[in-house]
Parts: sequence; C-alpha cells; structure tokens
Amino acid sequence: MGRLLLLFIALPAVELALLIEIGSRIGTPATLGIILVTGFVGAALARAQGLGVIRQIQLETAEGRLPADALVDGAFILVAAALLVTPGVLTDALGFLCLVPPFRALAKRWIWRWLERAVEENRVRMQIHVDSPFPPFPRGMPGRDPDVVDVEPERVDDIPPRL
Repeated sequence: MGRLLLLFIALPAVELALLIEIGSRIGTPATLGIILVTGFVGAALARAQGLGVIRQIQLETAEGRLPADALVDGAFILVAAALLVTPGVLTDALGFLCLVPPFRALAKRWIWRWLERAVEENRVRMQIHVDSPFPPFPRGMPGRDPDVVDVEPERVDDIPPRL
C-alpha cells in the first residue's frame, strides 16, 4: 500500500513541483518545449531500441534458445517509453536511464539475484511446461543446478495400465 501511495500520489506531486519551479525559472514556453522534446526523443529512442530487441528475440527463438535476456531488455524499454511520454523531470530521467544498456545490465543482475533469493525462500515459484521448446533454466537463469542432467521427455502411448 505504501509503495502504491508513493507511486500515484507523491511522485506526481514532486513532478508537478519540479515543473512549476523550472517553469518559474526558464518560463512556461521553454518548460513545455522541454516536455515535448524529451517525449519525442525518448519515444524515438525507445522505438529504435525496441525494434532491436524484437530482432534479438526472433533470432534467439529461431536458434531454439529462451530469449530471457532480450525479454527483460524489452520490458525495460517498455517501461522507459511509458516514463518518457509521461510529463515530468524525474520520470524522464528514469526513462532515459532505462534506455542506457549498462544501467539495464546492472538492473538485470539485481533482478536475477532478487529472483534467485525469492525462489530459494519459496516466495516465487517457477513452473516449466513439459511441451515447452526451451530447456528448463538455461544458463544465466536462476535455479539452474549444475548437478542435474536435462533430458527430453518422450511420450509412450503403448504402456499397459497399472493394476
């Protein structure tokens, strides 16, 4: 509840105060210009990076690999686009930060560590579907046990029923 309150009430209030302060110092037209420019530039950057991520996902999927890293990049770019089209100084700064690959790499490492701890503490459960074309827990994903050998399932229909 506290985080949602911060997100939906405190953040817009801080953004509004910053925009008012900037507007009082550089003027309303310049402030509106900054809002429009960051929105258009951010949307263009997010589009370009998003198309690159889509190509990466298609390539990895065609090679039979789970595109986990590219999917996380895509999520960051989607969040960046949403933040950049939202008027505000803090949201624009965070949006542009999400478009910087080194920041995304750092954030992904933090997310994987959080996910590993959550799985270990049983706060998050992961489910692998048997008919998935991807092997469970490819390298770099949390939960991979080096002592476990992955095997391909085989359906056998002619086994007699147990009595």
